Amino acid sequence: MKMIELIATKKEGKSHTKEEIQFIVNGAVSGSIPDYQLSAWLMAVYFSGMDFNECAALTEAMANSGEILDLSEIGKYVVDKHSTGGVGDKITIILIPLLAAAGMPVAKLSGRGLGHTGGTIDKLESIPGFKTSLEMKEFISQIKTIGAAIASQTKNLTPADGKLYALRDVTSTVNSLPLIASSVVSKKIASGANVIVLDVKYGRGAFVKTQQEAEKLSQIMVEIGKRLNKSITAVITSMDQPLGNAVGNSLEIIESIEVLKNRGPKDVRDLTLYLGGLALIKAEMAKNMEDAVSRLEKHLDDGSALEKLKEIIIAQGGNADVIDDYGEFPTAGHIVEINSSSDGYVSCLDALKVAKACKILGAGRDKKDDVIDYSVGVVLNKKIGDRVFDGEIIARIYSNSEELSKISTDILLDAFKFSTSKPQEDKLIYKIIE
Repeated sequence: MKMIELIATKKEGKSHTKEEIQFIVNGAVSGSIPDYQLSAWLMAVYFSGMDFNECAALTEAMANSGEILDLSEIGKYVVDKHSTGGVGDKITIILIPLLAAAGMPVAKLSGRGLGHTGGTIDKLESIPGFKTSLEMKEFISQIKTIGAAIASQTKNLTPADGKLYALRDVTSTVNSLPLIASSVVSKKIASGANVIVLDVKYGRGAFVKTQQEAEKLSQIMVEIGKRLNKSITAVITSMDQPLGNAVGNSLEIIESIEVLKNRGPKDVRDLTLYLGGLALIKAEMAKNMEDAVSRLEKHLDDGSALEKLKEIIIAQGGNADVIDDYGEFPTAGHIVEINSSSDGYVSCLDALKVAKACKILGAGRDKKDDVIDYSVGVVLNKKIGDRVFDGEIIARIYSNSEELSKISTDILLDAFKFSTSKPQEDKLIYKIIE
């Protein structure tokens, strides 16, 4: 095979065979296909797309390009949950201990965040001493011992995806739905789970902006699962406004603990219970959603899910005192209160602008080796549909710089829009694709 001919095939809108895709993936990993040809092929895919069989072949080839974890010794079903990313999305931190408390083994490999706020691994590392880099033997042993582990992804998993993603990032081909789908599912397959629940976000604060795009992406990922004999369920959820009230790193961990204490924001709790319920149903541990949610609520009520988080923190070297004393977290030097200048209702709360306000403060990064500030962020007092009075606090900024606080304040104020009548709130969960 010749790469120039495969580029032409895709440029003309034709489909690749499984063997051709394997050739491309092998060449990406070995370096035998130069970056300029891989980049040209990615651009051809961006414009011409891929059919379901091509997506499945690319996913399988990328998953097989490195190590695939064998978690069969852990149990018949091992669950993994993945989100396509959003603002204030801390569901994983709550869901993992909750499912483990319910008796469902959870193997979670997560990444660091690029952009406005940190990823799950960054948030967990705001817990003093928490170790996210685990050897696979440690990872599996911990799951067998306490039912759950959350660790950073290793370079041995899907190296082909790492190579192609780096090129997508610099060639403006990141937002190709077939490439997104293959990237996400290949990592989930390599991670060894056989029950995969995907939270696909759309809206201002999400990578995918419309419900239609999110539905297309979900359909591709579910179809890939069918072709590769993996149980994949996609839940399409709104990200026009932030999820919950806290956006940052340690601030989101604190809010997660609050939910596990049977408190915290309703939207975070509801989405956690729904995604967890789907996982229990798929793993044949519950008959229906009502049964599944009831089981999970029991573990919030009796404190066993919170205790499971404590076990995870201790097992991974963290300071479990943070659960009862939030002062153990990194603390911002300044807290700035943002006040409303009018009466009315919050009609819009732009998630992307809230995220940008946090990025200015130092909560996110542009490059993987950038240092982030765990202590900074925003806590929202008001969200869409809430009544607001003139002078009332609508948000608080946690900052370590007065200058950055001022810049962040202007961005945050612009994120809020008000109306004289109460707006209709969008549903958090739009659709389920199975």
